[in-house]
Amino acid sequence: MFEFQDVKFKDILNIKNMHISSGKVTSIIGESGSGKTTLIKMLNKMNSPSEGKILYKGKDLREINSVQLRREVIMLAQNPVAYEGTIRDNLMVGLNFTGKPPVSDSILKDFIKRSGLIKNLDDPIENLSGGELQRIALIRILVMNPEVFLLDEPSSALDDETEKLIINMVVSYIRENNKTMVMVTHSKSMAEEFSDEIIKLEKNKIFDGGAI
Repeated sequence: MFEFQDVKFKDILNIKNMHISSGKVTSIIGESGSGKTTLIKMLNKMNSPSEGKILYKGKDLREINSVQLRREVIMLAQNPVAYEGTIRDNLMVGLNFTGKPPVSDSILKDFIKRSGLIKNLDDPIENLSGGELQRIALIRILVMNPEVFLLDEPSSALDDETEKLIINMVVSYIRENNKTMVMVTHSKSMAEEFSDEIIKLEKNKIFDGGAI
């Protein structure tokens, strides 16, 4: 789905050749400063290479409209964003931004239940903890139903038990709906448990090849 060809980003990344497969769960691992978040931001043009090119479905990202790309390739940043209003408002805001039709309350309630949250759609968002907000942010992008999910440390605010529940929920959705997911994680064990492919980045090293 994505192909990197002689891609460099400042002095952070140097990728001679890299493929990210369609319909798979791919984890990006590596020590702090190895360029994991920089890489994932390149996939929806939040970062652009200093050199080289990235292909998406065989087409150079530079030739793809950024707005259109981000409707198909949606990123969830490490720090979840909360919007004023209720839980329902926060789950629907992504659909409003991208011009997609709304979904029913029953679908939203099912996602909330699967995430382990015990909340009502009309509950105010400001009453949620950081971990609860992270789950709402994850549900928000599931509701948007893109082709590609980009997740940057999606469980950083969660305890171990909740982390496994949430990642399992997301991965199950990906597999059931034949989507593609690229996840940055600090946890090698989580990557090994849930990923089809793992890409390991190392500081100051040229990446040339596939997954490990």
